[in-house]
Amino acid sequence: MARPDKAAAVAELTDKFRSSNAAVLTEYRGLTVAQLKTLRRSLGANANYAVVKNTLTKIAANEAGISTLDDLFAGPTAVAFVAGDPVESAKALRDFAKENPALIIKGGVLDGKPLSADDIKKLADLESREVLLAKLAGALKAKQSQAAALFQALPSKLVRTVDALREKVEQGGAGTPAPAAEDEAPAAE
Repeated sequence: MARPDKAAAVAELTDKFRSSNAAVLTEYRGLTVAQLKTLRRSLGANANYAVVKNTLTKIAANEAGISTLDDLFAGPTAVAFVAGDPVESAKALRDFAKENPALIIKGGVLDGKPLSADDIKKLADLESREVLLAKLAGALKAKQSQAAALFQALPSKLVRTVDALREKVEQGGAGTPAPAAEDEAPAAE
């Protein structure tokens, strides 16, 4: 029978896996306590970075329905549970790993889908959610402006065409003979 403290730890980790958008597993061997504190601050309020026991975390991940991380639970492991924007947390982890090569990103999970270390680096290269939404809004606004210009161009082109035809008819009636008069002239000779 499991000890109550271990069962509580597994239940807490299971809740963290279920309530987070993403989880990133890292190896922290060689980092000092001060460096881990700096890493926690750089992740911000949207992520919780916790050093975990591999066996308990593996059980918790499996109970949460995540079995793709089983191979990553080797060596000293810490997990960043991301509740907010996963791109920001991935950037913070990538930047910290550049400054501190002892931090190794093993892999993770995003919305139930497994991520390799390379996938997390690609995720870090993305722009933030707000920037992507702003770009999308700008593109949609541009398309609406193009459509409005197109709809406005059709009536104005029609008006210009009608004006040109009217001017041609007015000029044709005053300066040159009408086509009907040309047909009659050869018949009179």
